Amino acid sequence: MKFGVIIFPGSNCDHDAFWTLEQVAKQKVTFLWHESHDLEDCDAVIIPGGFAYGDYLRTGAIAKFSRVMESVQSFAAQGGLVLGICNGFQILCESGLLPGALMRNVGLKYVCKPVQVRVENPDTPFTQGCRRGEVLTIPIGHMEGNYVCDSPTLEQLRDEDRIVLRYSSLKGDITPEANPNGSIDNIAGVCNAGRNVLGMMPHPERASEAHVGGTDGFKIFQSLVGALVSK
Repeated sequence: MKFGVIIFPGSNCDHDAFWTLEQVAKQKVTFLWHESHDLEDCDAVIIPGGFAYGDYLRTGAIAKFSRVMESVQSFAAQGGLVLGICNGFQILCESGLLPGALMRNVGLKYVCKPVQVRVENPDTPFTQGCRRGEVLTIPIGHMEGNYVCDSPTLEQLRDEDRIVLRYSSLKGDITPEANPNGSIDNIAGVCNAGRNVLGMMPHPERASEAHVGGTDGFKIFQSLVGALVSK
């Protein structure tokens, strides 16, 4: 199998994702350039964190027009696995691959710290290695991580079990105090109706090796590898 990590002008977590896939997960991985339509026969695509195109206008607003995203949209429509992390989540929402939008954090401050997220749906390619209700500790680093959507969309996400991750306490309680950015319903990650596209604000690539603070994030990559193996 082969993974692709997209590079936009301003990406700053692309090499972290590449390292995790190649050195920790021991998978074949390549970088994908934002100006290219070629996904190089990758089986899964990672849209990493960073500040694509400097986040001018708003996060993800310019990146959605890149050539590579045209190919990612087609890839996703055919069932290809796509993981958007932080800025990648923002780009997926701007591209229409996921509902909702990411706004400025409540308090208007950049937040960078480990947080807890509770796994709400283990029945996705990205969380199949987790248990429902399992609490993972994964770092965040964002200014615009406040997930918003209208009431009908939120109801649909709940009804279809598409809220994959929620900010929680260490014990797994969903509380306002556990919410680092004001996201509606404590949402930290959602998937599309086909469950092959996931956007999440926490950075699993920053929690994939014990010597850098923890390995909870690696469960996302392990799940993804497992899903491809079983295909």
